[in-house]
Amino acid sequence: MIKYITHRPLWFNILVAIALILIFFLIFMLSLNWITKHGEAKTVPSVTGKHISEVQLLLKDKGFETVIQDSVYYDSLPPGIVVKQVPESDQVVKVNRTVYVVINRFVAPDVSMPNLIGFSFRNAEMTLHSQGLRLGDTTYRADFAKNSVLEMIHQGNPVKAGDKIKVGSTIDLILAGGLGEEDKAMPRLVGFSLAEARILLEQNGLVLGSSTPIGNVRDMENAFVVRQNPMTKTTDGVQIRIRPGQMVDVWLSVDPPIVDSVRQAPLPQNP
Repeated sequence: MIKYITHRPLWFNILVAIALILIFFLIFMLSLNWITKHGEAKTVPSVTGKHISEVQLLLKDKGFETVIQDSVYYDSLPPGIVVKQVPESDQVVKVNRTVYVVINRFVAPDVSMPNLIGFSFRNAEMTLHSQGLRLGDTTYRADFAKNSVLEMIHQGNPVKAGDKIKVGSTIDLILAGGLGEEDKAMPRLVGFSLAEARILLEQNGLVLGSSTPIGNVRDMENAFVVRQNPMTKTTDGVQIRIRPGQMVDVWLSVDPPIVDSVRQAPLPQNP
């Protein structure tokens, strides 16, 4: 072959090369329509609202490829449902075209629990909605800040701000119901630990206010209540009465107090 080429004039070899190039180019152009399937088109079927497994089979049967482009989350839709497609349905496109779909996520994403403590019920409801959370049951507890959020509950357990929970979760709220209608005798807290005093206050529908340590108090919960405000009795020995929902402040010490059975030691004066 090489001997055949070298024994021919140069101009002849150039002409042969040009002829071969033209032949290959002509073959390529004639086969281009077959390669690209020019003139073959199909209508894109509607796959929105269908499960992704069903969509993949349907599009494959119609001559299309399926690519999951993105995922979103709607708690009102089943997992894996196609919520958007590109190209849209009923568009006429070439065969072997790729259809991109957006599906509803199989697992709900996490969201940080917002801090609703102290919010009004209306603001708390709006904040939950903006975070993709649902408002559950609302219960009331005696407290002076009426209709404000006292506690947040998720699946029966208290939840605090910043905790990770699933989008679409239901949050129950404990709201302040205001002061009770009937007053009752102020319970004696002096001599109890802070943990015990807290339980006693809850049983009486009262709210623990400030807890002020006296001296070197490290374990607040096990420290002793040595003073309280309001006191159980006045300096004249008259029983003090209090309405449910009111706050009670306490002072704490590591040493147990000597409790007078008749009256309580006066509160410390502010300097």
